[in-house]
Amino acid sequence: MASPRNPARPISPHLTAWKWGVHMTVSILHRVTGDGLATVGTILLVWWLAALAGGKETYAAFTDIFTLADGRLNIVGYVFGIGLTLSLFQHIATGIRHFIMDAGAGFELKTNRAGSWLTFVFSITFTALFWAYLLVGK
Repeated sequence: MASPRNPARPISPHLTAWKWGVHMTVSILHRVTGDGLATVGTILLVWWLAALAGGKETYAAFTDIFTLADGRLNIVGYVFGIGLTLSLFQHIATGIRHFIMDAGAGFELKTNRAGSWLTFVFSITFTALFWAYLLVGK
């Protein structure tokens, strides 16, 4: 009977053979945020257009899900708004990181790790600044 593993053969580069790093998280997060933005954004856009086409009552029902009576966002509105904004800025930052790496730069371990952490710093900072601008005003 054959041995399940031949010690002369190299180990396949599977998840158990690699040390998980922030660069792997950022790469996967780029795909997740892209898919999430496309899916959630498309659903919200189609829902909004259908509510517009449905008339005043349908549009009022749509806006009541995300806003209070005075027009300010409720908790659902904030969760969707801040979540989509954070996803957008994270996707932009990781897209720029991938673009730089596609150009052949940033493969050194320290540079790669720093660039990965900078995507999180960028997305959180710009999300906070964007929402501070929306809530506080000019």
